[in-house]
Amino acid sequence: MKSYKTKLPEVIILEPDVFEDERGFFLESYNQEVFNKLLGKKIKFVQDNHSKSAKGVIRGLHYQKKNPQGKLIRVIQGGIFDVVVDIRKSSPNFGKWVGIKLTHRNKKQVWCPGNFAHGYYVLEENTEVLYKTTDFYNPKEERTIRWDDKDISIDWPIGKAPLLSIKDKEAKAFKKTELPE
Repeated sequence: MKSYKTKLPEVIILEPDVFEDERGFFLESYNQEVFNKLLGKKIKFVQDNHSKSAKGVIRGLHYQKKNPQGKLIRVIQGGIFDVVVDIRKSSPNFGKWVGIKLTHRNKKQVWCPGNFAHGYYVLEENTEVLYKTTDFYNPKEERTIRWDDKDISIDWPIGKAPLLSIKDKEAKAFKKTELPE
């Protein structure tokens, strides 16, 4: 597995070794020993999530104020523009974001550490996303930042208004969101 740093050093792109022939392909999507070595620290996942979305959906930007969830994200069908925002008040990258195109064709994965906000825009119909988390979902601690917040200024690759959940429609501006300590 190869790894690449992004402009947010804690956010890492992972590219598995793919063995492909006329029968199809094989890849190791996760190996705890390899993953921990690439990150330089021990990570424990406790939950796996699977979502399916229509083209044009934005999910996020989500985070948990307490019980922050580190996430290892990959696409098994379709494609997304995946976004991670540094929301750590003490960080020199506070409020900065990185976007990565993840598809079932490029087989890339993204490591989104805890205390970062995460979201994605769905590029293709019937897109399926899998992600592992380092803590359990805690709805009382979940917070949502507006996807189109002017202070973050994410350059989403969209042409028309995205499809949003009620929670994401009611999201707060970055400056008005309760951030983790």
